[in-house]
Amino acid sequence: MRKTMTSRERVLTALANQEPDRVPINYHANGGINQRLLEHYGLTTGQGEELRQRLGVDFRGIAAPYVGRKLHEDIPEQGVTVDNWGIHRRWIEHETGGYWDYCDFPLSEATEETVAAWPMPSPDDHDFSHVHEICRRSAPHALFTGGAGLGDVINSTGMLRTMEQTLVDLITDDPVGLLLIRRRSEINLETAQRTLEAAKGRIDFLWLGEDLGTQIAPILSLELFRKHIRPIHQRFVDLAKAFDLPVIIHTCGSSSWAYEDFIEMGIDAVDTLQPEAANMSPEYLKATFGGRLAFHGCISTAGPVATGNVQDTIEDCKRTLDVMKPGGGYCFAPTHALQDNSPTENVLAMYETARTYGAYA
Repeated sequence: MRKTMTSRERVLTALANQEPDRVPINYHANGGINQRLLEHYGLTTGQGEELRQRLGVDFRGIAAPYVGRKLHEDIPEQGVTVDNWGIHRRWIEHETGGYWDYCDFPLSEATEETVAAWPMPSPDDHDFSHVHEICRRSAPHALFTGGAGLGDVINSTGMLRTMEQTLVDLITDDPVGLLLIRRRSEINLETAQRTLEAAKGRIDFLWLGEDLGTQIAPILSLELFRKHIRPIHQRFVDLAKAFDLPVIIHTCGSSSWAYEDFIEMGIDAVDTLQPEAANMSPEYLKATFGGRLAFHGCISTAGPVATGNVQDTIEDCKRTLDVMKPGGGYCFAPTHALQDNSPTENVLAMYETARTYGAYA
């Protein structure tokens, strides 16, 4: 048996495309799943850290909390909550739980003047004073800052302008949409930089995001990606490299068409990896990009963990590990947040398989 690594050592080894003692494990789930897992382990709502420990999760996110005033008011009579970017959400029930859906799209018909004056959370309104201490307490886990929304252009802009208008903005160089994209990315870039500085070397990697594909094809052309999105992502990658940190990027849907560009940019790992999407199977990704990119995800939240039984889930996880595990460079995780329709016993089997079958000899 290999020497047991810390979570930090394990994740950094995998991101460097080498074999750790076992595949690193990550966890992301809707509220319904999370509550059921807490109850299974006899934990309370406030014991999320204990749950992650039970599941063997190696990753921990670090963020400087926002301490400024609320910038946009909720609309309680319509059941709408509004965050500090002005994004509107409404809770939608379904047969197994619910989700927050985006609505209203307040900047869909905005002018440049409206976007320029739109309240957004300033980096000055975050408290960076405790970041280093939070990092110290979170060791020896693998620590990151950012996530699927950091650097993101299409989704985050679409939440304010609609997805359709955002794509039109990119195609037509609409100054309104481009100003919104620019303002948001500048704020997030500075906030990320201040977080890294405040961490004083204790953050291990930067996490970016951008949804680039549907299930069957890219959302936009490679040409348009290179014109509008790659330059924004590159600034975040360059920031990480200035701190000598690896970069992982979340990319939903059929997105492997952009992976050669990711490699050129200095991105180290890709996240989500929906295996049912075009050119996203574990076999294709490992054969095409293995050794040049590390992988995080690939356990489909629309696959056996949601639609099968315990044995189906175990076999699916083992198949993915059989492909992704050899040679290192793989982190075990769901493609998205585990959905409320996934049976609790399947989720437990998923993580038990990762802990046992993911060990290297």
